[in-house]
Amino acid sequence: MKTILLSLFILAIFISSIPPKSDAQWVQTNGPGGGHVSSFVASGTNLFAGTLGGGVFLSTNSGTSWTAANTGLTQFDVNALAVSGTNLFAATDGGVFLSTNNGTNWVSVSTGLPGPPPLPGATASVYAVAVSGTNLFAATDSGVFVSTNNGTSWTAAGLVMNDIVSALAIAGTNLFAATVGDGVFLSTNGGTNWTAVNTGLTSPSIYAFAVSGPKIFAGTDAGVFLSTNNGSSWSAVNNGLTVSSVFAVAVFGTRLFAGTYFGGVFVSTNSGASWTAISVGSAGTYANDVLAIAVFGANLLAGTEGDGVYLSTNNGASWTTANAGLANTNVFALAVSGTNLLAGTDVGGVFLSTNSGASWVAGNDGLTNTNVWCLAVSETNVFAGTQGGGVFLSTNNGTSWTAASTGLTNLYVNSLAVNGTYLFAGTVGNGAFLSTNNGANWTPVNAGLTYSFYSDGVGVEVNALAFSGTNLVAGTSTEVFLSTNFGTMWTATDLTNNYVNAFAIAGSNLFAATSYGGVFISTNNGAKWKAASTGLTDPAILALAVSGRNLFAGTMNGGVFVSTNNGTSWTAANTGLADTLVRALAVSGANLFAGTAWRSGDYGCGVWRRPLSGLVSVQHAPSEYPTHFSLQQNYPNPFNPTTSIKYELPKSTVVRLSVFDILGRQVSVLLNERKEAGVHEVKFDGSNLASGVYFYRLQAGDFVATNRLLLLK
Repeated sequence: MKTILLSLFILAIFISSIPPKSDAQWVQTNGPGGGHVSSFVASGTNLFAGTLGGGVFLSTNSGTSWTAANTGLTQFDVNALAVSGTNLFAATDGGVFLSTNNGTNWVSVSTGLPGPPPLPGATASVYAVAVSGTNLFAATDSGVFVSTNNGTSWTAAGLVMNDIVSALAIAGTNLFAATVGDGVFLSTNGGTNWTAVNTGLTSPSIYAFAVSGPKIFAGTDAGVFLSTNNGSSWSAVNNGLTVSSVFAVAVFGTRLFAGTYFGGVFVSTNSGASWTAISVGSAGTYANDVLAIAVFGANLLAGTEGDGVYLSTNNGASWTTANAGLANTNVFALAVSGTNLLAGTDVGGVFLSTNSGASWVAGNDGLTNTNVWCLAVSETNVFAGTQGGGVFLSTNNGTSWTAASTGLTNLYVNSLAVNGTYLFAGTVGNGAFLSTNNGANWTPVNAGLTYSFYSDGVGVEVNALAFSGTNLVAGTSTEVFLSTNFGTMWTATDLTNNYVNAFAIAGSNLFAATSYGGVFISTNNGAKWKAASTGLTDPAILALAVSGRNLFAGTMNGGVFVSTNNGTSWTAANTGLADTLVRALAVSGANLFAGTAWRSGDYGCGVWRRPLSGLVSVQHAPSEYPTHFSLQQNYPNPFNPTTSIKYELPKSTVVRLSVFDILGRQVSVLLNERKEAGVHEVKFDGSNLASGVYFYRLQAGDFVATNRLLLLK
C-alpha cells in the first residue's frame, strides 16, 4: 500500500511539473474604438475604412460596427482604398496590397514601385490609387505609376516628383494628379505625358479631388477650388468656408461636402458658391479634424484624425460616433474598478468595459480634455490625468467627470498615485503635487526633487508614482526619488541615469520600469535598487503589472514579458499579439490586458486580452539575442527635436546608421563602428534641421534597411 501511495505521489509531482498545454493567446478586444481614419471605399453592401496604424476595417451594416480585415496585410498605415470589380486595393506606406475576397486576405502587389532616392530597394509610400479601364494608377512619394495587370507589376507613368503625389482623379479620359507643393498635373493619354494645370490655384498643396460631371473640385491649403474646363483654370469657391485646410471633398447628388482640419464638415448645395458649417463634434475636438468623407446609401460618414468614424443619417445635420469594433486607438492607461475595466486614450478620452473588452463605451461627459495619460482608482473614485487639462474626477466609474485641478499649476499630468486621502500627481516640468481632498485643491511637494533635463526643457518631470507601504516613490526623467513623509521631503535613491516610466509592487518587492535599462527591483521600499532584466530582449519598459507572484512588463518594441521569479528571469509572451508597443497593462479577473500604441509610428490597436492561465508555464527562450537583423521605426515619430532609433543584430558586425533628406543628401552619420549582437538604440537630434520628412538607413554587413521619420518643429 505504501508503494502504491508513493507511486501515486511521484506521479502527481510529475504531472504537476509538466507545463499545462494551453491554446491561450492574445486576442484583440472590440475597442476602444477610434483612431486615425484616412479613407473609405464601398464595394456592394460592404464598406471599408482605411486607418493609420490599424490597417483595414470592414462594415457590413453601413458603418454601425466594424471588424478588422487585415490577414496578409503587413503594412498597417493605409492611406487610400480603391475598388475595381471584385478587386480591393489598399495604398499603404509599404506599397499596394490586393484583396480579391472583400479583405479576408491580402497580398502585396508592389513590384516596380520604388521608394524615393534615399531609399534604394525600398517600396514606395502610396497615397492614392485610381482605376481607369484596365489601368490602375498609384500616387507615390516619387511620382505616378501605372499597372495594367491589377498591380502584379508597375511602371513609371511619366510624372516623376520630389514632392508627394497626394491624390488622383479620373474624369473621362483625363487623369489628374494632386501634389503637396507643386499643384495639379493633367494627363490626357493614360499618364504618358503630363502638364501642370494651376492657373487660378493660390495654393500649391492639393489634398483631395471630387468629380461631378464636368466639374472638378480640389481641396487645398487655401480652401476649395473649382474647374469646369479640365483644369485649364481654377476659381476659389470658399464663401462661408471659414477653414482653409480642406483634406477631403465628396459629392452626393446636389450636395458638395468638404472635410476640414479643425473645422469639421462644410456643405454646399450650389457647387461651392456658398458653404454652411456642420461641425461633427464639439469645437476644438479631434472629431472636427476630418480626413475622409464618404457617402454610402443614405449615410454620410466622416473619418477623423484620432476620433474614428462619425455617421450622419440626415446629410450632416447631426452626427454619432460609429466606432464599434474599430480598435485603432492609442491606449496610454488601464485601470480596474471592481469588475470594470477603464482605458485612457490619447485622443478619445476614457472608455469603460464591463465585459472584459467585449464592448466599450466612451465616458467623456465633462472630460474637457480627452488626452488621457494616466488613471488611478480609490474606492468609488476614479481620477484621470490629462495632457493639458489637469486632473478630472469621476464618482460613477467614468460615466461623467468634473475638473479637479485647482492649484495645479502644471496641467500636463503624467502620473497619479493614491493612498487613502493622499492623492499625488506627477507633472511635466513642475514636479509632484498633493491633494488631500480628492483633487479639490493641490499644493506642490517638491522639496528634494532635483531639476533634470527632459524632452520639453528643464524641470522636474515625474513620469511615475507609487506607494510601497507608507513610502512614496517618484520616477523622473533621470532617477528615482523616495519620500517617507507623504511628499514633504524627497531623497534620491541609487537608481540614477535612467528614464523611469512605471512602478509595480509584488509583495515586499518594488519594481521600476525604465526606458534604457529594463527592470529594477528594490526589496527595501525603494531605498536601494538592482537590475532584474535577464531575458528582457527589449530594455525599454513602458508598463508593469502584477498578478500574485507573476510580474508582467510591457515594452516599446518587444511586446509583453512575464517573470515568475521576481524579475530574476523573463520570457516573452506574445503569441497572437499583433502590436508589440505596449503602453499599459492591467490584471482584471482571470485576464491580463494590454493597451497598445503607435504601431508603425501612428495609431495602436486598442486593448488586447489573454487568460492568465498558461502564462506561468511559458518556457524560457534559448537565446537572448535577436534571430535576425532588423531596423525599427523611430520613436517618437513625429518628433521634435530628438527621437530614438532601435536596431537588432543577430551577430557582431560593422554598423553604419545614416540620415538623409528627401533629396537623398546625407545630413548625419549617427553610427559607423562595430557592434555586438543584441538590441541597440541610437538617439538622433534634429535641432539643426528644418521640419520635414527624412530617412534613416542601416547598413550591417549585407543587411540594408531604411525607414522614414518626420521632424515637426
